[in-house]
Amino acid sequence: MKSIYRLALVSSAAAFMALTPAISQTVADETVPDAALDIPEGGKLLVKADDPNVRRATAVVNGEIITGTDVDQRLALIVIANDGQLPPEEVARFRTQILQNLIDESLQMQEAAANEIEVTDAEVNQYFERVSEQNFKRSVADTEKFLTSKGSSIATLKRQIKAELSWNRLLSRNVRPFINVSDDEVNAIIERINATKGTTEFRLGEIYLSATPENQEQVFANARKILEQIQQGGSFTAYARQFSEASTAAVGGDLGWVRLEQLPQSLATAASQMSSNEIVAVPAPGGISLLLLIDRRQVATTDPRDAQLSLKQIAISFPSGSTEAQAAPMVKKFSEETQKIRGCGAADDIARKLGADVVNRDGIKVRDLPAPLQQIMLDLPIGQSTPPYGSMADGVRVFVLCGRDAPEAATQESFDDVMSRLEDERINKRARLYLRDLRRDAIIDYN
Repeated sequence: MKSIYRLALVSSAAAFMALTPAISQTVADETVPDAALDIPEGGKLLVKADDPNVRRATAVVNGEIITGTDVDQRLALIVIANDGQLPPEEVARFRTQILQNLIDESLQMQEAAANEIEVTDAEVNQYFERVSEQNFKRSVADTEKFLTSKGSSIATLKRQIKAELSWNRLLSRNVRPFINVSDDEVNAIIERINATKGTTEFRLGEIYLSATPENQEQVFANARKILEQIQQGGSFTAYARQFSEASTAAVGGDLGWVRLEQLPQSLATAASQMSSNEIVAVPAPGGISLLLLIDRRQVATTDPRDAQLSLKQIAISFPSGSTEAQAAPMVKKFSEETQKIRGCGAADDIARKLGADVVNRDGIKVRDLPAPLQQIMLDLPIGQSTPPYGSMADGVRVFVLCGRDAPEAATQESFDDVMSRLEDERINKRARLYLRDLRRDAIIDYN
């Protein structure tokens, strides 16, 4: 399970307003459910509700103003994450969620300050530099220009980073010290792992949306819309960071490697029936989960897809505007010539003959390749090339296999790994309760 303390751009978790949070109250609520709401049948609304569609997306959170510009700039980040495509009918729903996220971030930073937790500008800037390099593949200056050109800003991104750092430090001080996992619990899990060696393990992504009987229909409808957007090419990671209410939102919803018995029954049943890269909506305890099957493997056994490859890529592209009929002769010649390759040393000469580009890559795991290439790479003799692979838009390429290192022997989770995972799961549960109580105490004025 990914650590709740690993940082990311956006967290759906909220903070709170209380200056000295009552951990004992939060712990007590973990076992004492809320009283049932007393809602009589046959009632009616005595005053007409405001139309939410005409409410301006601004708020004042304990005196701190969130403006429409703040919402617009955050919305632009989502548009960027979805390759500039966001259906107009989705914009209003996103703006509502973004406003809630901004409110949560304000509460996080306010509570951190009240607890004398400081996140310096230098720390935020250092993290932003990594984001620029890893997420945007640009320098800080170029990232600033890029975000501005898309209607966003580095200020909104840095605000997210600061809120995430603040929230994690707050949990580290006010929640983690109260989490206890015994050695017996860890040893029991390790025994179960040993007993299940060779069974299937799943790597899953999750977008969790909490629901109550009162808002269940609305939440489930929202989940269906998110599912449709992801199936149409939206970024699962971006949606998880923006909408998921689980702590794994900070890592794009990645649950890591889990076994079915570690999951709630509804999620376990769904995962066992899913195909790789499939995403489904599944009722979950207290809400609904959008579940993505990233991969599967055998517990504590060596997976041949973990073999590391040394590859030489030979690629050609098609002139702009080319049709498939026009490209067919090029593909035929490319295929015929590259299939003659016998050894990586000969690949460069054939590439020059074809006017193709050559890229050398080492340390590529078989599992990281597109699915159609994985089994081919496991069976391909050293020194030979794959069949042509590509598209009209991306061009066509072959991969010459220069070397294949066998995967390392499988290792199971260590005692410390299991201990850390259990602690993270309990922190996640406690953090949700913490969040619930503190949201109730917040004073928020909507404009």
